[in-house]
Amino acid sequence: MKYQAKRKALILLADGTIFYGKSVGDQQGTAFGEVCFNTGMTGYQEIFTDPSYFGQLMVTTNAHIGNYGAKEEEVESDGVKIAGLICKNFSYVYSRPDADMSLEAFLQKSNLFAISDVDTRALVSYIRDNGAMNAVISTRVDEIDALKKELEEVPSMEGLELASKVSTREPYYVGDEGAEFRIAALDIGIKKNILRNLAKRGAYIKVFPHDTDFKTLSAWEPDGYFISNGPGDPEPLESAVAAAREIIASGKPLFGICLGHQVIARANGVSTYKMHHGHRGINHPVKNLLTGKGEITSQNHGFAVNREEAEAHPQLEITHLHLNDNTVAGLRMKGKPVFSVQYHPEASPGPHDAEYLFDQFFAQICEQQAKDTVV
Repeated sequence: MKYQAKRKALILLADGTIFYGKSVGDQQGTAFGEVCFNTGMTGYQEIFTDPSYFGQLMVTTNAHIGNYGAKEEEVESDGVKIAGLICKNFSYVYSRPDADMSLEAFLQKSNLFAISDVDTRALVSYIRDNGAMNAVISTRVDEIDALKKELEEVPSMEGLELASKVSTREPYYVGDEGAEFRIAALDIGIKKNILRNLAKRGAYIKVFPHDTDFKTLSAWEPDGYFISNGPGDPEPLESAVAAAREIIASGKPLFGICLGHQVIARANGVSTYKMHHGHRGINHPVKNLLTGKGEITSQNHGFAVNREEAEAHPQLEITHLHLNDNTVAGLRMKGKPVFSVQYHPEASPGPHDAEYLFDQFFAQICEQQAKDTVV
């Protein structure tokens, strides 16, 4: 077993509250971001590499992190996207035989600063009561005043555009070129497992940068469009909203997940807002209002769609509700093949209750193709 000297570390919240811990290993460091928590018991590697978490300090509520190591193929992007890690017990030794490396080695490879030995129960309770806010984690425990000044310069997540930080810079392809369907995916923070789920259902996907306009998207002549998950506030994503508005007008099928869900709502004139502390975990209960069935879902978002505006909109129908707080978890347009959800049906990590949504998307594509053939 590997033992290392740990340095004293702290978490300084924007309101001045301080929690203490120790560095993972003997590293020194400082990291800034919005502090949030995820309640998942497993899937830490997928969480750390999810682009939706860009710029956030992740608090893991599970008591042990790192116990099954890390595996190269279990990533959701090209690398770690969280700004820093806060946990209770960090496992330097892992027990999974097919792991490629320890989590410590994985984080070192990614240059990610992490702290452990934190009272995460107290910290999470504080966030639940007081809301997600900016914070700094650091081994500079004797420089609190200086850290406070630096923290004041960190921009709020509200109004922050982050899609450009995580999106592809150039278009790329996923799947079999001879596949039955062609999907144009707008990457505002897409996860790899979403692309896998599209590809395994017979799709050839072209993934476009976050600011691609409709003219460019449609020039590829796709059978359907997809708008991905991603980080930050949807309000500044004017180009994505404009593209969504034109996709809707084209009559082609459109599916959106998480940030993509919010973009589709905004394309319909429905506003979004920053939540108190968001939904982040792999056991969030959702009710499908169309079937009456409950779904256990994987969620990761700090913004939500205005329910009153969605209910009043003549062309929108709320299809799913989050059962913890009755926030909008799904939408569809009346008379158009457009729908979206505020959770992750690809479930990486998480349950597979909502995978049917991918099948629903392709069913809509087939239905639209049949209509076009008749015409």
